[in-house]
Amino acid sequence: MSTEQRISEIVNGNDVVLFMKGTPLFPQCGFSSKAVAILEHLGVEYASVDVLQDMEIRSGIKAYSDWPTIPQLYVKGEFVGGSDIMMEMFQAGELQQLMEESGVKAA
Repeated sequence: MSTEQRISEIVNGNDVVLFMKGTPLFPQCGFSSKAVAILEHLGVEYASVDVLQDMEIRSGIKAYSDWPTIPQLYVKGEFVGGSDIMMEMFQAGELQQLMEESGVKAA
């Protein structure tokens, strides 16, 4: 299975997935930590992928989304953005709205 296929299965197999450095309990960068904090505050169930554990995923996710940085958030198979976009959307109430409209369940 190609790296792109693996990423596609992860993205499409979870309602919400965060590709990040580290884990939700132990984020390995400030941006990943911020992304986790936003998702925790929203109270939604999400999957996480530690890109530091898989170099193919780490480079492949950037090509998959055509986005140069990590973390990356996907909701219902759609790329949302990185931590800055997440924070802007969260502060504007747009991220909560996206979760509700997408039918994402609370944890």
